[in-house]
Amino acid sequence: MKKYFLISSVFALTVLSCKQSETKTETTENPDGSVTVTTVETDKSTALDSATINATVNKAKEKLNVAGETLKKAGEDVKDAASKGAEKVEKGAEKVKEDLKK
Repeated sequence: MKKYFLISSVFALTVLSCKQSETKTETTENPDGSVTVTTVETDKSTALDSATINATVNKAKEKLNVAGETLKKAGEDVKDAASKGAEKVEKGAEKVKEDLKK
């Protein structure tokens, strides 16, 4: 589970750190005949919003917590069942011993 969380975190950080920029060069001719070159750089954000990513990560954390609790309860149930089974086996072994003594 930790591995999946780590991988998703690295992916989210990678996506967040990516940004695109576009450079436009505009050439205009002035009335006096001179030429002016203007360079404009605009930043484009990625299509992913950090709030959306954070919400998704938080939902994933909640789901992982619920799954962890479910697995813990299932483990406790298996442990209880194994304990009851062991008790039955011990009782059966005691009965066999008593029968053999008679």
